[in-house]
Amino acid sequence: MLQIGESHPDRNQQFEHINQTTQTFLKEGQPVISVDTKKKELIGNYANKGAEYRKKKDPRLVFDHDFPDEGELLKVAPYGVYVVNDNSVFVNLGLSGDTAEFVVESISRWWDVVGKSSFPLASKLLVNCDCGGSNGYRARLWKVGLQGFADRVGLDVFVCHLPPGTSKWNKVELGCFVLFLRVGLVVLLVSVESVVSLISGTTARKGLRVICQSDSREYLRGKKVGAKEFKAINISKIGLHGEWNYMISPTK
Repeated sequence: MLQIGESHPDRNQQFEHINQTTQTFLKEGQPVISVDTKKKELIGNYANKGAEYRKKKDPRLVFDHDFPDEGELLKVAPYGVYVVNDNSVFVNLGLSGDTAEFVVESISRWWDVVGKSSFPLASKLLVNCDCGGSNGYRARLWKVGLQGFADRVGLDVFVCHLPPGTSKWNKVELGCFVLFLRVGLVVLLVSVESVVSLISGTTARKGLRVICQSDSREYLRGKKVGAKEFKAINISKIGLHGEWNYMISPTK
């Protein structure tokens, strides 16, 4: 895979740090997740680039344009939580904005639905994610949200960001989003329920297990984090690039 532009001089060093930290967590039986939001998908009777399999002479007619006569287009944002330990995926299908609150809520829902039962003895969690976006290393609301999550579940949350320009190396991309794309190309996404069903039914040769739920909560964009609130985060920087690697511990 070719990278556009010059790579960060410490790119390989960061990958080595992520790998070493991941291996340490796995050996200790602590959960390791890789997270990201897939691009938004249009919901409705709209054409896509693939072909849906139907009975002969029974084509599905689609709209000739991608905007409805009334209202706004409905789009969904699948946020994937790929569990490195056991090759499982939890997808929170957002119907609102892809915000930092949404991504933290997605991780929180994974923990409540799957994580706490799969890792009953967990004392910490490793989150591998991209360098930018709603869960980027500069996103204050992301860190505030993780503090709330850590306080609620009692885990030390370790975060490792992939170096800039390397989002395609994110395990959630390679482990499940490529498969979701293949499914979406052959079936029209006519409703939220159909997307949940399609994603939940995704399979792979390596025994991938997928759980998908829809999230109808509204997440507002543009929320600001004040200096006092940000300073209250119980965060510790780790290693040479503390902006990319840090731990957020419970405050109580």
